[in-house]
Amino acid sequence: MAFSSGGDTGGPMATINVTPLVDVMLVLLIIFMITAPLMTHKVEIKLPDATLKKIEDASKTTPITLSIQEDGHIYWNDEPVSAEQLESRLSVEAQKTPQPQLNVRGDKTTKYRTINNVVTVAQKQGMRKVGFVAIKER
Repeated sequence: MAFSSGGDTGGPMATINVTPLVDVMLVLLIIFMITAPLMTHKVEIKLPDATLKKIEDASKTTPITLSIQEDGHIYWNDEPVSAEQLESRLSVEAQKTPQPQLNVRGDKTTKYRTINNVVTVAQKQGMRKVGFVAIKER
């Protein structure tokens, strides 16, 4: 604060002298403008080259659809199969590389026990990719 040197009241002035503050801020601004570009340093890094080698994708194999009706009839891609044929076909498909996706589609009225039996047989034969097909509710 500055004091008055002769005025009417003779008390302290209520204003702040901001000139020294502005001078300090301008000096700091100039210093930072000069030193900021010098602080960044470049590090050379040799990145590896990318190769676009095609990886064999599991989507190339056609998925197997097992449809199960309420009465227990099983269809392999719309072809009727018995329980013995189902086990042998699943064991053959489980040996393939890449293994195809197995989609299980049940009727609305099919009991879950029947679907569970088919999924259990598929897992025992070595099928790893078993999924369920449903219709989205509207």
